[in-house]
Amino acid sequence: MINKILRISTSYQIKTINIDGADDSSLPVSIVGNGPPVLMLHAYGMDAREFLPFILPLAGRYTFYLPHFRGFGEAQEIILTQFDFVRQYADDLSVIIDQVCKSHKIEALPIAAISMGAQVMWAYFEKYGTAKVSRYLNIDQNPAIHNQSDWQGGLFGVRQQEVFDIFHDVIDRTLPYADIGSFTHLPFALKRRATDVERLFSLLSVNRTRSKAFIQVMTYKNDSKLALYDHSTWHHKRQCLQAYLQLPYDFRGVLEKVTIPVVNLIGGRSKLYDPKWQQKVTQILPNASEIILPHSGHAVPMDEPVRFYRVLKGFFQD
Repeated sequence: MINKILRISTSYQIKTINIDGADDSSLPVSIVGNGPPVLMLHAYGMDAREFLPFILPLAGRYTFYLPHFRGFGEAQEIILTQFDFVRQYADDLSVIIDQVCKSHKIEALPIAAISMGAQVMWAYFEKYGTAKVSRYLNIDQNPAIHNQSDWQGGLFGVRQQEVFDIFHDVIDRTLPYADIGSFTHLPFALKRRATDVERLFSLLSVNRTRSKAFIQVMTYKNDSKLALYDHSTWHHKRQCLQAYLQLPYDFRGVLEKVTIPVVNLIGGRSKLYDPKWQQKVTQILPNASEIILPHSGHAVPMDEPVRFYRVLKGFFQD
């Protein structure tokens, strides 16, 4: 598999174009492949190009469009102009979809989205409908973030209040430093707390022992490294987290209107979104099927990379 990816990567050049957004921002989109267009939306904190190991083997069949959401990846320098970042991302996405469809002279295209990117898709469907999406792969994401009397499928499930309290604490501690440009200038104890909370979020996202070990190694910084750590996305992540905690994100009302084919890919051991409540979403959607990966947590590509590739391959071939 690895050798195959290396061979393919030399055959297809990855390029990044810029598409003018509704507010005159220049939205970067990475492109690779040759064939009918498909689009993939990345998760919170993710660079869109992290999909490459999974899509390069398919680059001879499809042209992959990988938008970078404001504040992440190639769009790291593009600021949010709205507190409601999910809906601003949905507006950005609408412009990108329109441009891709126009350039390929098609009416609609398939879209796969994971985690935050999938939340953006629910917001997109709410405002723009489904006319330009031919089918949709929803990867471990429920449409409502906060638990309610009739909905216990929100972020972190039964642990929601416990984890949200931790997030509120770190946000409150960083408020006095909101205008500081560099993460390196924060008090050391605050930097340690902030990075520990980020690690907690990452660890809750995976189930496999190997995934947890990888996260521990990649995210831990000793005192000397942390003192000089330039956390370039710190402000943006903090802003997104505030919106998640404060805004009543609930897109359940749009589910029955999403009549296009939907595949609901569920991590069977997801700690972010209870698999049983994800299955309820499948039941509400008019034209949906589901695939459950029983040993995967929320971060499906990390926990089950081979099966994730197979699901992608099957989805785009439909």
